[in-house]
Amino acid sequence: MNASFTTFGIRTPLIREGDDLPGMLIEAAAVSPAAGFHDGDILVVAETALATAEGMVVRLDTVAPGPEAEGLARKYRMDPRVVQVVLQESDAVVGGIPGFLLCMKHGTLLPNAGIDASNAPPGCLVPLPRDPDGSAVRIRQAVASRAGARTGVIIADSRTHAMRMGCSGVAIGCAGIPSILDVRGRCDLFGRQLEVTRQALADNLASAAEIVMGEADECTPAAIIRGLGLPIGEEAGVETIDADECLFMGVLRGSLRMPDR
Repeated sequence: MNASFTTFGIRTPLIREGDDLPGMLIEAAAVSPAAGFHDGDILVVAETALATAEGMVVRLDTVAPGPEAEGLARKYRMDPRVVQVVLQESDAVVGGIPGFLLCMKHGTLLPNAGIDASNAPPGCLVPLPRDPDGSAVRIRQAVASRAGARTGVIIADSRTHAMRMGCSGVAIGCAGIPSILDVRGRCDLFGRQLEVTRQALADNLASAAEIVMGEADECTPAAIIRGLGLPIGEEAGVETIDADECLFMGVLRGSLRMPDR
């Protein structure tokens, strides 16, 4: 893998439900400084843009909160309709602070089950895409067939981290490249063999892309990372670990509570 690379932000018109997102990204990339897609590029796509195009937007005026949502809304000073959507999108609720519930979803801890109110239409929420890995595969195939380029694709979300201020990127979907680079067996500067280290490749690339994509009104829902020299293959999926292997979950596991359905 090359030590240097270039990241290009890809600006598009406002993305709406039912839009042909791959087509929009191909058109936008062609007139960007990236000059289209090249073999070996890594395309990073914001999850909110993807979920919007895939029809995941929820209108709050259609949501009827249940008793559990009402109770949690009072406890954590939240809109009961928002809490209801969070419960529907969660596998489990761990706890919360005013304004946020800490949830388990697809084996990951995240605030409000990953539901986004920013970059959502007024009065709406955008949950996470249903199948980010599958969407990454489909976007990769579309770029290959329509733009003639073999690329990797990452679906990126922005997340907070324990005891740290601010957000950074994390990959929730991946295709064409491995999400993890296993460096176990290599030696450190002093000759000690690494025993547990794995590099979160897709997460690191998502964070690099977030710098040019932004979080506000940039209208830049994607980025192209070029020059890494990663081989493009048929891999698909973001690797995770079981809760039993996770230090944070080991501490929190006793407090997990499944939400009512």
